[in-house]
Amino acid sequence: MRKDFSIDIVIPWVDGSDKEWLKEKNKYLPKEDKKNIDVQVDRYRDWDNLQYIFRGIEKFCPWVNKVFFITCGQKPKWLNINCEKLVVINHKDYIPKEYLPTFSSHPIELNMHRIKGLSEHFIYLNDDFFFLNKTNLADFFSNKGLPKVVAIEKPISVSCDQFNDILMNNFKLISKKFDKKLVKKGRKWYSCKNIRGLIINKFFDFINKSGWTGFYFEHLPAPFLKSSIEDCWQVFGNDLDRVSKNKFRSNYDVNQYLFTQYQICTGKFEPDRMNRKGRYLLIDSADNIEKTCQTIKKQKYKMVCINDAGVQNFEYTKNKINSALQEILPEKSSFEV
Repeated sequence: MRKDFSIDIVIPWVDGSDKEWLKEKNKYLPKEDKKNIDVQVDRYRDWDNLQYIFRGIEKFCPWVNKVFFITCGQKPKWLNINCEKLVVINHKDYIPKEYLPTFSSHPIELNMHRIKGLSEHFIYLNDDFFFLNKTNLADFFSNKGLPKVVAIEKPISVSCDQFNDILMNNFKLISKKFDKKLVKKGRKWYSCKNIRGLIINKFFDFINKSGWTGFYFEHLPAPFLKSSIEDCWQVFGNDLDRVSKNKFRSNYDVNQYLFTQYQICTGKFEPDRMNRKGRYLLIDSADNIEKTCQTIKKQKYKMVCINDAGVQNFEYTKNKINSALQEILPEKSSFEV
């Protein structure tokens, strides 16, 4: 397999139990009009399993060039800051000062193209994404360096959920800028590499020939071209600037899925199959906790997202999940002291 370009990983992280950080957050927390502000405790609580992300990267993604670890100045006690592959980045190192401080992931991810030294090709990880089995460059980029993305139409469900509102905001921007007929002229939307996607796309062409219905997405590590994000800022700069100024998540935000959709609509992607690389695992019940642990231990998927859906018995669940991760990733990585 050809490999003539470097691929970095970007991981943002916050220690939500840090007293100084909580003090700073509470200082900016609006006292009134909280309706559209996300201040959920489970969004910030620490699962104490970040080390397994780094262990998974080292064991299952040895081809990665650098890991850019973004924090607001916090650092896990176990982190080896002298690791050759690690670059620790503070928010103030790359986010314009008019956007700081921020307690939302959106300004952090919308501005990641500004990180000094970041490669043109990189993969964005949330801090609940884990590698469970061997990966290779071809899982994320084509030989020509194009991000591998699932390009499928999918209607956005109507609900009172904040995340759906954000997806709708992404969709509105994309649908205003890009003509569906022109975008879907290319063969990539109807690639035989993704037969299921081909059928779905043909179906939505039939029921809505002129307009978009929405975009399918996978909540997994996302490959990006830094130049595409820069171009996206040129096109949607006013909207991205507005969102970057928000201290907390809002129903009126956009997020990093906008960048993926922009790459798709500009043709800068390679078609991929649905559910090929991994799975999104929602932890919201005792049954799901056990299933998640078994999925980890069996290493059926290359990567997973283990999403905290507000489990009640947090300490018990955390210990169960972390024990499963420890079983498949028992050895310290070079990212640890």
